[in-house]
Amino acid sequence: MRDDHLRVAVVTGGTTGIGLATARALLQSRHRVAVFSQNDDKVRVAAAELQKVHGPDRVLARTVDLAHAAAIQAFFAAVTAAWEAPAVLVCNAGISPKGPDGAVPFGAMTLRQWNEVMAINLTGAMLCCQAALPGMVKNGFGRIVLVGSIAARARPRIAGASYVTSKAGLAGLTRALVEPYSRAGITVNLVAPGRILTDMSGRADSPANLDALGRIPCGRFGRPDEVAALVAFLAKETSGFINGATIDINGGEFVAP
Repeated sequence: MRDDHLRVAVVTGGTTGIGLATARALLQSRHRVAVFSQNDDKVRVAAAELQKVHGPDRVLARTVDLAHAAAIQAFFAAVTAAWEAPAVLVCNAGISPKGPDGAVPFGAMTLRQWNEVMAINLTGAMLCCQAALPGMVKNGFGRIVLVGSIAARARPRIAGASYVTSKAGLAGLTRALVEPYSRAGITVNLVAPGRILTDMSGRADSPANLDALGRIPCGRFGRPDEVAALVAFLAKETSGFINGATIDINGGEFVAP
């Protein structure tokens, strides 16, 4: 790769939280970054912030519904037409429905709620991988990072069954993609964040977060930029021998009693 060449990265759910922090990190590490979300207002705010710092030529932001395959294909086609085929894909978008007292109880969950979570968290990631992989194969290079969760790695205390199952599915998708694409220069890895303070996880002083804090050996919550730094590292050309891995980033909570 030429020193002046900026690889293209796509970050789903890249307008808030971990996704926005990842977009910032990839821009700082010399990528052109395309982000999308389902919320028009969040797309506008994120685009304004990122373009102010890095310029409109390096940032593309769109409103895309992850539940629609045609919309995803159209987005990737637009990115390729504007720049080139994405070399980096970060599947970060996710939803976690909550009831009045936290996660929706399994017995009360509707089929519609279940399907909505699967469509965004798991099927959306699969569709993005399908859209990105042909260009990666053609160019002989690709980095795919799926954003899972500690909820699928340890005892789920806060997240509901649909969220946990969808994130466990991402671990399976990671393993399924390694063998067929590794020899094309493509790596697929999963990062599994613990309790990270974002809009989705809520206020630091919420009862659920205060309860979680006592189980984190580091004694604090994680920050989106810490997850973003890990993702940006996995996107590097020099990370090519890290493949098929699940990397925990949770302050030690995964191994705590």
